Amino acid sequence: MSTNIQITKKSRQGGFTLVEIAIVLVIIGLILGGVLQGQTMIENARYKNFVKEIDSYRAAFHTFRDMQRALPGDVTTTNLANLDAAARGGNGNGRIQGGACNANNEETCRVWSHLRYAELIPGDPTLNGTASRPNHAFGGVISSMETSRAGNNVNENKLRLLTVPGEVAQRYDSEFDDGDASSGSVARIGGTTWGTGNRNMAVKL
Repeated sequence: MSTNIQITKKSRQGGFTLVEIAIVLVIIGLILGGVLQGQTMIENARYKNFVKEIDSYRAAFHTFRDMQRALPGDVTTTNLANLDAAARGGNGNGRIQGGACNANNEETCRVWSHLRYAELIPGDPTLNGTASRPNHAFGGVISSMETSRAGNNVNENKLRLLTVPGEVAQRYDSEFDDGDASSGSVARIGGTTWGTGNRNMAVKL
């Protein structure tokens, strides 16, 4: 009889009660919830920075145009003399040409130099070509300000952003435009839906 009692006591001491298991599960749940909430807060902060970046570049574009009576990138060298003697301009035809700023001395690349000489955005104004392009909050490149039909097939001044997460682009489009990747002032370059994965987008300036 005494032997059976001892075995029963040992078996009880070697395991966990349902209350103890429940407490552990609650703690694990709280930890996971905190991690997920933290990730959500980080992503929301990045998104807010992304929005602020677009707003700041749009403001810089319009401020430069008001100051110089010309478009950044397209303004002629003569009209840039009041900023810096080293500044090199475009052809002054009223359009920012050059696509996605893929080569030295394209007007779409000189945009960044002109805005920096005007002290409207941070960075080295002597940088040229692809080295002059800034990055956005999600790690991709803000390749250019350009006059083009990119995205929505409307010829207008746009900001081209590369490698933007599809869900971020969709959120921005829904909040600030029509939510349709194929139309409006926010549109996808190279597709008609945002979906998932990285996307290139054009935003009207």
